[in-house]
Amino acid sequence: MKHIDKLPPIILIALFALLTMASCKNVDDPFVPRVVSPVLVAIDGTAPGDFATEPTISYTKAGNVVLSARILELDKTNLLDYTKGIDSLPVANTKITITLRNSGAIVAELTTDAKGKISVEKTWQSLGLASPATGNSIPLNWSGTYKSQAFTRLSRVSVK
Repeated sequence: MKHIDKLPPIILIALFALLTMASCKNVDDPFVPRVVSPVLVAIDGTAPGDFATEPTISYTKAGNVVLSARILELDKTNLLDYTKGIDSLPVANTKITITLRNSGAIVAELTTDAKGKISVEKTWQSLGLASPATGNSIPLNWSGTYKSQAFTRLSRVSVK
């Protein structure tokens, strides 16, 4: 190391670059890998346009729970044309399975109609709450496959 100042600068740069590249390590991404959903699951009774959070629908403990949603495909053909924008096309004849997230038990297996709608009415007991109390909530999964790509939308049903 005594004569390092006598080495040509290009060799020092090459040595530095080699050491820098050798010290790099490929690290796995710490975040969950995500795939964009092929459809939009718009759950009825929730705030429109809020697709970043887990929607919660509240029902009284005396009544039944109506689980309904619209399944839409987003046609992005006119994405760059501000006068037209993105179209929401109903997805017909697609099987949707609603399950309890905690146990994986199937609540309902439904098929979308021509307007992309599904709906089912359930009792609190069928959702796993024998005696519903205000504040109880049930986490649900809305799952299906569209164009060979699986998707899942999360939601909750709570007792008023």
